[in-house]
Amino acid sequence: MTKLYASAGAIAIAAFFGWSAFHLWSGRLGDAFADCRSGNVAGAAIGGPFELLDQNGATVTDTQIFAKPTLVYFGFASCPDVCPLDNARNVEAVQMLANEGIDAAAVFISVDPARDTPAVLKDYVANFGDTLIGLTGTPEQIKAAAAAFKVYYQVPAAATGDYEVDHTTLTYLMMPKTGFVDFFQRQTTSADMAGKVSCFVKAS
Repeated sequence: MTKLYASAGAIAIAAFFGWSAFHLWSGRLGDAFADCRSGNVAGAAIGGPFELLDQNGATVTDTQIFAKPTLVYFGFASCPDVCPLDNARNVEAVQMLANEGIDAAAVFISVDPARDTPAVLKDYVANFGDTLIGLTGTPEQIKAAAAAFKVYYQVPAAATGDYEVDHTTLTYLMMPKTGFVDFFQRQTTSADMAGKVSCFVKAS
């Protein structure tokens, strides 16, 4: 999956960064996390209520999932290269935080609900130890969750068999009660990510 940013995806990402820059200047005053942020984001309307299924088939809500600092990534289990690398990095960051005594979580939300059933996700997340949480749902539920996070994704028309899903590859940091506080791009290392999360935890 080497062409994740098709033209529509690139436009969606550009819009996200533009929106983030606006909120940086309009909402930075009084921001308790200002020293922790990447510089592009200052809190705001990313994330929202959802009800999805975890890898065990249990219904979960955003409130349950974000009860601790959580790294959220959208992708699909059949993704051949990008998703596994990003999920592995997120899991490594969570493990680094655990070594500091910080309880955090890594979540993988599928944008391919037709193929990514709870059973499929259970096998998938097992490849990353016992840290990664997999979430899926109906097409409508996934669409709503992706929209809440300003995530772009595109399943091929009349998709059958082996296909790839174009999607945003940002990782979002959600904090308990606060909600969305920052995002990380693909080039962010696990160590840098852990350092940022630690900063947010200490500032909260």
